[in-house]
Amino acid sequence: MLHDIDPAKAAPFGEPIAEAVRSCVHCGFCLAACPTYAELGREPDSPRGRIVLMKDVLEGSLEPEQAAPHLDACLGCLACEPACPSGVRYRDLISPFRALMDGRRKRSTGEKLRRWMMSETLPIPWRFRAAATMARAALPFARLLPGPLRPMLELLPRSLPPREPLESCYPAIGKRRARVALLAGCAQQVLDPDINLATIEVLTRNGVEVLVPDGQSCCGALAWHVGDRGSAMDFATRNLAAFPDDVDAIITNAAGCGSGLHEYPLILKGSAEEDRASGFAAKVVDVSVFLDRLGDLAALPEPQEEMVVAYQDACHLANGQGVRAEPRRLLARVPGLRLVELRDTHLCCGSAGTYNLDQPTVAASLGAKKAKAVIESGASVVASGNIGCLTQLAMHLGRAGSGVKVRHTVQVLRDAWRAG
Repeated sequence: MLHDIDPAKAAPFGEPIAEAVRSCVHCGFCLAACPTYAELGREPDSPRGRIVLMKDVLEGSLEPEQAAPHLDACLGCLACEPACPSGVRYRDLISPFRALMDGRRKRSTGEKLRRWMMSETLPIPWRFRAAATMARAALPFARLLPGPLRPMLELLPRSLPPREPLESCYPAIGKRRARVALLAGCAQQVLDPDINLATIEVLTRNGVEVLVPDGQSCCGALAWHVGDRGSAMDFATRNLAAFPDDVDAIITNAAGCGSGLHEYPLILKGSAEEDRASGFAAKVVDVSVFLDRLGDLAALPEPQEEMVVAYQDACHLANGQGVRAEPRRLLARVPGLRLVELRDTHLCCGSAGTYNLDQPTVAASLGAKKAKAVIESGASVVASGNIGCLTQLAMHLGRAGSGVKVRHTVQVLRDAWRAG
């Protein structure tokens, strides 16, 4: 029974975990929404199956190693949450459980090395750029590497865009309507720094002053989602200190980062920063939501030809933050842009932070299916709101030989304004 869970084993997440477990009535509505259940077809690889496994481990009736393969296979996409009639907050289970089990897990040497390399490079842009540059030279030898390390090389883009340093402040154009602080992100600054430039240009064009706080760090989501709570807490604490209080909003342009910032109260639960984290999280808003709420945006010019754009819901935007309509409304404002929907748009593309490195087989299958759906839509451009999704889409569209362009929502808007 639920009350048999040892509180000491679940501290400091005992109540959130208990409430999530207690809410699940095992009805099965989550099964059709779960990408890994669709891929693997096994009950333990469904949300309700994983909830049972986590409950059993916390009650002491199951060893962590017996549950680990099924819990590791979870994308953390949260598609089960909107599908759940009981309102189970699965997010309060999966990451806290991984954090609780992190020190109790047995991992192979290759897994430990891969996790160490990711934790020491991805969250720090200059290290990531240096590592990616050196690793590209090893691409011809990727097949000679141990299995756990091979996906890291295979997923690297053929080339990296130039570094784009950011100023600390970008004044609003015309009358200032708002003042915001931007989370610049970590991997995004290396893989596609133009997303930040487009975000700043769109905001300032519409009367928003944009601060880029010095001292900010990775949001911590990558560490949190794999159970490294210590690193996630360090990143969260650093950002709480770096971001000013006197702004109208803290802007994110990566779904995973935005979702991660919203989880700061859970990450820092039981610490001296928990209350401050709640105030911080309340100010976090995706750039698409901020622009949609701002309203009365600068006029967009008429295009020379129609553009067909498919919008891909990033899981941590649609499921993690409940943001679905706002990006679509913004894109629909662009004259000559025809927005089309993707088949099975609710299914994850397989990126999910570092999932395509940790679970490359399932991730590749999901990525290929998503690329096929994009091609079938007839779109010339696919837009999304997360750097992981954009990278995954670009890779699998490229493998399929497709010429569909992959763009962030703000890049589509920025380009439309520039056309005039």
